[in-house]
Amino acid sequence: MRILIVEDEVDLARALARGLKQEGYAVDVALNGEEGWAKGEINEYDLVILDLNLPDMDGLEVCRRLRERRPELLILMLTARGRLEDRVIGLDQGADDYLVKPFYFEELLARIRALLRRDLRARQPVLRAGDLTLDPAARVAWRGKRRLELTAKEFAILEYLMRRPGEVVSQEDIIEHVWSEDVNLFTSSVRVHIHSLRRKLGDDAKHPRYIETVAGGYRLLASEGEGNENPSAVP
Repeated sequence: MRILIVEDEVDLARALARGLKQEGYAVDVALNGEEGWAKGEINEYDLVILDLNLPDMDGLEVCRRLRERRPELLILMLTARGRLEDRVIGLDQGADDYLVKPFYFEELLARIRALLRRDLRARQPVLRAGDLTLDPAARVAWRGKRRLELTAKEFAILEYLMRRPGEVVSQEDIIEHVWSEDVNLFTSSVRVHIHSLRRKLGDDAKHPRYIETVAGGYRLLASEGEGNENPSAVP
């Protein structure tokens, strides 16, 4: 999952980004409203954590624009304004949830998980493909009855592939949705993580049961045994 934090308090923005990255999320930061809108317009985020009081363009305007562009986008609004009318305005402008400062980081994480569970408009609560099962909210995955011990990046890649079973997904698509914007686009990290993920799945790149390498990227097989016996390229 890729998250955008739009927050003008630099220390808070950095602390939130650091904490969320440790939880396995890809995180970008914008320090004012204009930058937040620009990044939200260019990149495909799953969730925006949006401060209400921002320089250049206030949070309500950013929220309105983001909601018009992507109705399915999750927006969690942060603010020091705790009055009922302020919360109502924020929700009416399109925010999905509202968190008043100061707050505990654990509560922010709980609200993010709750938003994911409630977001049935574009997401399935539990993903399944063949004998693979993945719970995005609980951040656990299984192969059959065996729980998979995945790193944060491996989990995010598997989730991205499982949301698109049978589709060819390029390395650029994976970088866009799994890594933060400061990633080196020329890195071999995607190949390295795919290789590690295959190993943990007990998969074989030459005879894939789960992740197939095809021209243009990778494809998660909808069920076991659907792979090409001789793919043209393997990582």
